[in-house]
Amino acid sequence: MVIDSPIDGVDIARLCGRVRALLERNHSDLLVCDVGALVETDVGTIDVVARLQLTAQRLGWRIALRHASGQLCELLVLAGLGDVVPLAAALRLEPQRQTEQREHPGGVEEGVEPDDATA
Repeated sequence: MVIDSPIDGVDIARLCGRVRALLERNHSDLLVCDVGALVETDVGTIDVVARLQLTAQRLGWRIALRHASGQLCELLVLAGLGDVVPLAAALRLEPQRQTEQREHPGGVEEGVEPDDATA
């Protein structure tokens, strides 16, 4: 979901309804909201984000923010919502993969010669 314009009090109900509809159709437990286009963030933005998270939690889901500005992150922490509304970058969205084991490259091996004085 993309939130690309400032949100006022009238838009909150519409956005919460949109989140509810998306979550009811979705087969995941997470809805990522792209907020990168929000240039000006204020307490009203924090109110909207908190209400969206509350709407999601009531349905047994959660939201995370993608491309949140530094100002938005600071306001979330200041409002005590830093842990309640996580950032998508902080979440592991892909399963962890194990690296392939490889042989060490052949070549020069360190060894000690019995006649070597520096050993």
